[in-house]
Amino acid sequence: MKNIIKNTVFAISILLMSSCSDLKEEVLDESLTGAGQAEAISGAIAPAYGQIAWTWRHTNYYGLQLIPSDEAILPYRGGTDWYDGGKFLAAHSHSITSTNDLVKSAWTELTINISRTLTAIEVLTPMAEEGNTEAESALYEMKALRAYLNMLTLDSWGLAFKKESSSENSEILRGQDAIDYIESELLSVVDVINTDKGSGRMTQSAVWGFLARLNLNAAVYRDPYGTPNFTTEDMDKVVEYTDNIINSGKFSLSPEYFELFNDSNSDNAELIFALDQRGVLKNEHSRWAYWSLPGSMFPRPEFTSADGTDGPAITSDFYQTWVDAYGSVDPADADPRFLQKNTQEVAYGIDDLTGLSPLNDEDNYYCVEAEDFEIDRGILRGVTWAARKDENGAFYTCDDGYRIYPVKQIKGNGVDKNVDYVDLTLQVDFTNEGRAHHAGYRVSKYQFSHTSNNGNNYSSVDLVLMRYAEIYMMRAEAKLRKGDAAAALADVNIVKTSRTAREPIPSALSSIDLDVLYRELGFEFYWEGLRRTNQIRFSHYEDSWTEKTDTDVNNRLFPIPQVAIDGASNTPGYLEQNKGY
Repeated sequence: MKNIIKNTVFAISILLMSSCSDLKEEVLDESLTGAGQAEAISGAIAPAYGQIAWTWRHTNYYGLQLIPSDEAILPYRGGTDWYDGGKFLAAHSHSITSTNDLVKSAWTELTINISRTLTAIEVLTPMAEEGNTEAESALYEMKALRAYLNMLTLDSWGLAFKKESSSENSEILRGQDAIDYIESELLSVVDVINTDKGSGRMTQSAVWGFLARLNLNAAVYRDPYGTPNFTTEDMDKVVEYTDNIINSGKFSLSPEYFELFNDSNSDNAELIFALDQRGVLKNEHSRWAYWSLPGSMFPRPEFTSADGTDGPAITSDFYQTWVDAYGSVDPADADPRFLQKNTQEVAYGIDDLTGLSPLNDEDNYYCVEAEDFEIDRGILRGVTWAARKDENGAFYTCDDGYRIYPVKQIKGNGVDKNVDYVDLTLQVDFTNEGRAHHAGYRVSKYQFSHTSNNGNNYSSVDLVLMRYAEIYMMRAEAKLRKGDAAAALADVNIVKTSRTAREPIPSALSSIDLDVLYRELGFEFYWEGLRRTNQIRFSHYEDSWTEKTDTDVNNRLFPIPQVAIDGASNTPGYLEQNKGY
């Protein structure tokens, strides 16, 4: 049943909005003409687009997607770092409660984002009705963005917000009602929205992509606690919308996988929708780059403050999926998505660390200019290499720039501090050994921006929210669920064999089934915020993995934050808690 809720829910978000940031919004489209109206239009849409950065912040919605999946685990590092009230431990073990701060912050920033699209729609609608074509175009974008954001609330909390005016009540939709509303919003603009703006804006291709994603997951959204029933009608829609994108000829797969996550990636022909970062705002962060890296590692020699946080690591279970796929061949020697080797210790013949430690390896380094240095990318294992600080906190230098050493463990309170290398281990869990600062293989998917003036802020690396590879993989899944394994295999192999810029080039698969497709989704999209949704759709969210044994299907949806329920308590029954909480 549809529930009507007073303005209270959004009022909570609006009240919080004033304190969440003081960022200066940037004009997103310099092509607008007419100073007054152009400023009004850009001023309406910039807050909505700009808020995506906070919605997808690592300690907000991104963390809420990553940590509860089998991809990532964030232990209480050394008993000193990343406890944060236990919110990450609970998220990973599926013991979240309605007061968990990760849930609350994700909900808050997402509902603020939705409210900003509504504000923009209210500003743009009268201008569009008066015949302003730029306002009309921007209005379509805001409706599409609102639908996308409601997809996120539907995916994580099982509900969507329908609200057409700030003076009206909000309607909370669930199940098929929510699907129908989001689909109708996307369909209302898909034939009239712009087709030529960049990936930082909502375009026709992005709308097609989100329509495909909505219908691919519709079976779960209808009945989030049951066994998904993937209908032919849903899968036909997925094929239709993905065909539209593929047949448009607007996109291509990137030959170098990691260029998707590099500086100025907004020009990459694989990106369909992304968080636009231009390196001009302080809140344009490298959070997706630095969150997982060792805290003793400094990826940009220019900046002594740019380092990792010893945040989440991949679980040994997720790593094992790579091992199982490639058998006796190291995944790094079989798949270019696993690792891009950028450091040069092997080429300089200094990679053998036998008998060495930070106490006696002062001559075991190579030199590089700061702008030419790049850390390894992908899944990092064992000893990593980067710039090293001296006793005064300055990086060691040489005639050709900076010395690159095996990374010295300078963080934490373990016995390895200041005397051993950071040696990333497979074991990572909640035990004393498994939560050490060096525990766990790390993910270095995003580049540290070279445009940043401190390594962490002012990043010009766009955060990828939908890309062309997903279009092929969604079409493959839809065809496979319809029984056309040959067509599904062809689509998966197009993606798998497209990364041809360097060796190794993956071999094409000879056969496909749902288990293989699920595995390939993990390889292609690891740490991009899709794993939890994929696990639920493939009925793997109740599996056991490191420090997670809970099998309660109610955990497929997160609890609605208690603060939101309390805020709506003056209208009993309008905002009901999800099952099991």
